[in-house]
Amino acid sequence: MIDWLTDGIGNAGSRTHEYGVLAKRMVQTAREQVAAVVAAAPDEVHFTSGATESNNIALLGLAAHGHSTERRHIVSTAIEHKAVLEPLQEMENRGFEISLISPESTGTVTTDAILGKLRPDTLLVSVMHANNETGAIQPISEIAAALEGHEAYFHVDAAQGYGKDLSPLRNIRIDLISVSGHKAYGPLGVGALIARRRGFKSPPLAPLTYGGGQERGLRPGTLPVPLLIGFGVAAERALADNKHRRERCSQIGREAKDALARLHPRYHSDPGLALPHVLNFSIPGIDSEAIMVAVKDLAAISNGSACTSQSYSPSHVLEAMNLPEDAVAGAVRLSWCHLTPDVDWMAIADRIESLA
Repeated sequence: MIDWLTDGIGNAGSRTHEYGVLAKRMVQTAREQVAAVVAAAPDEVHFTSGATESNNIALLGLAAHGHSTERRHIVSTAIEHKAVLEPLQEMENRGFEISLISPESTGTVTTDAILGKLRPDTLLVSVMHANNETGAIQPISEIAAALEGHEAYFHVDAAQGYGKDLSPLRNIRIDLISVSGHKAYGPLGVGALIARRRGFKSPPLAPLTYGGGQERGLRPGTLPVPLLIGFGVAAERALADNKHRRERCSQIGREAKDALARLHPRYHSDPGLALPHVLNFSIPGIDSEAIMVAVKDLAAISNGSACTSQSYSPSHVLEAMNLPEDAVAGAVRLSWCHLTPDVDWMAIADRIESLA
């Protein structure tokens, strides 16, 4: 990336000189690398600024088709990221009916609950891959299987699971996948919307912006070649190193749970149904703010989504799970990755215990 930031002057949209040809070649390589993670075709990858933009294109981009076909019903979940919930609110403003499914106490929705809301006029089902606060993995493979035979498009916000939990996203019944580069340890400010074809037809998405025709007319603008190169390399490495990364993350998680066990934490997802690098928990009688202050020199932890941390309010995810008020108020989120050095979990547990 540094080489291309300093010396890469080619515009991938320019085909009349060697600089542009080389840039286009690098972008094509990145497209292939990003597509390989989910077993998609390279030309099904549309580069964006991140999963938020991808979610907006996937949802709002279907509005015109929904109106023209009189299919104005959408099924989603109450635990989606704001980057899905807010576009859904806009869809509602445009005359669509939104059915939001609440999760079980494990933090996951059930396939039966999704199917129970499905109607002949359902345009879209949108269910996240894994929750950004609890790490709870949703049953997207089961939902995809259950949608066979129904015309509804299936969208998955895979920001949290792309490059980490590989198999579910390879299901060809998933029409639209939103991903962010930085969640796969690539650069900030780049992502993709993967729009799979059904047979020979791509999802009928309309662009949200105009001017230039890049990304097959769906997302105009000069491509940020250095960011795409970084994203592609990150995707390639995530695929090649997946097993080792999961093992390392699982090891850190086991160490964390062993150290925290004496505090009798309440975990807000089923460990068997969650990403191995996320813990969301509360300690009875201890406020989340007190925990964050107590361990701030040992670990950087949070009590909500980074996207809403500027003005803290109770987590809509935990409230949707119908957790007790004290559990919601006391919830903290810990996460790590394969690059995280050894953690002194006993010291963290000691600090938290001192607050009791």
